[in-house]
Amino acid sequence: MRKKIFRILTHTFLAVLGLLVLLTVITFIYMKQSKFGKSPAGERLEIMKQSPNYKDGKFQNIHNTPALTEGYGYIGVISEILFKRSPRRRPADSLPSIKTDLRNLPADKDVLVWFGHSSYFIQADGKRFLVDPVFSGNASPIPGTTKSFNGADIYTVAELPDIDYLLISHDHYDHLDYETIIQLRSKVKKVICGLGVGSHFEYWGYAKDQLIEKDWHQEVPLGGGFTVHTTPARHFSGRGFVRNNTLWMSYVLQTPSHKIYIGGDSGYDTHFSEIGHKFGPFDLAILENGQYDPKWKYIHSMPEEVLQAAKDLKAKRLFPVHSSKFMLANHPWDEPLAKLSELNKTAGIPLVTPFFGEPVNLKDTAQQFTQWWVGVN
Repeated sequence: MRKKIFRILTHTFLAVLGLLVLLTVITFIYMKQSKFGKSPAGERLEIMKQSPNYKDGKFQNIHNTPALTEGYGYIGVISEILFKRSPRRRPADSLPSIKTDLRNLPADKDVLVWFGHSSYFIQADGKRFLVDPVFSGNASPIPGTTKSFNGADIYTVAELPDIDYLLISHDHYDHLDYETIIQLRSKVKKVICGLGVGSHFEYWGYAKDQLIEKDWHQEVPLGGGFTVHTTPARHFSGRGFVRNNTLWMSYVLQTPSHKIYIGGDSGYDTHFSEIGHKFGPFDLAILENGQYDPKWKYIHSMPEEVLQAAKDLKAKRLFPVHSSKFMLANHPWDEPLAKLSELNKTAGIPLVTPFFGEPVNLKDTAQQFTQWWVGVN
C-alpha cells in the first residue's frame, strides 16, 4: 500500500514538474518576441550607471516605494483581480467620440486631443507632440487580454500627422506600445524618453540620432522658445520579469505660449511640490487618475491625491488621464472621473475632461467640458 501511494505521489510530482518545465520553456520562447523590447547594455548601460538615481543595478524612486501597500500580499491581490466580480469594470455602451482631422489642423491652432488612457496629441505654437501612444487596442503583450473599451479606439496611426517629438513616460505596455511604435517610425522626427528606454527603440529600428534619452532634472532645448525639462515621477518600469532597468519620467513642456506638465504615471510624493516650486504655475497639468487602488497607492495616485498634486504644481487647469480605455484595476470604469469631479467641488480647480477626439483649445482657459461619462452604462 505504501509503495502504491509512493508511486502515485512520485508520478504526480513528475507530472507537475514536467508541466512547470513546459510552461517555463513556452514562456521563454514567447518572450523572445520583439514586442518585449531589449534590455540596456554596453555604452547605454554605462551611462545609466552614472545616474544618481541608479543604485544596486536598478533605478530608484526618491523615497521608498513598495509595489504593494503595507498589509497586502501578491496572492491576495491576484486572487481578487481574477475571481472578485467587481461591478462595471468595463462599460456596456460604446463610449462617445469625435474624429478631429489631425493631419489638416491649421498651424496656428493650439490644441490637445486625447485618445484615452494616457495617450494624447499636442499641437502648440506650430510644433506637434505625441505622448505615450497606444493604438493597438491592447495594453498587454498577450493578445486579447487587456482590450480597449468600445469607442476608445477611433484613431489609427495613419490618421496622425508627422510628429516633431514623441514623448514616452516609461516602458509599460499601456504607455509604450510596440505595434504603435513600429507604425510610427516614418512619422516621428525625435523621441524623448528616460534612460534605458532608447534600447527598445533602437531594437525596433529607430536610429540612434533620433533618440533623446535623459535622466531626471535635465533640460532639452528644442529651439525657437521650446524646452522640455525632465522631471521625476514615483513609479516603476519593466517589460518582463526584470523591473526598473529603465527610467520612468514626467516632463515639463515649455512652448512660447504654454507651460504644460506631463505627469506620466506616479504615486503622490514630494516631487509635485518641488516641480511646482521650480517651474510653476502651469497652464495645464496632465495627471494620472485611474487604475488606482489603496493596495498600490504608492505607484498610482488616488483621486484626492491627484487634486493635491495639481495644487502642489500650481496648476491653472487639470486634465485627468489614465482612465476610460483599459480595465487595469478593480474600480468601475467611470469612477476616476466621477469621483475626481465630486471631490473637486470643494477644490475648485478647472477640469479639462474631453471625450475621445474632442479638441481642447489650449488658448481658451474658459473652455467648458461636459461630464460625458454620466449616463453611459
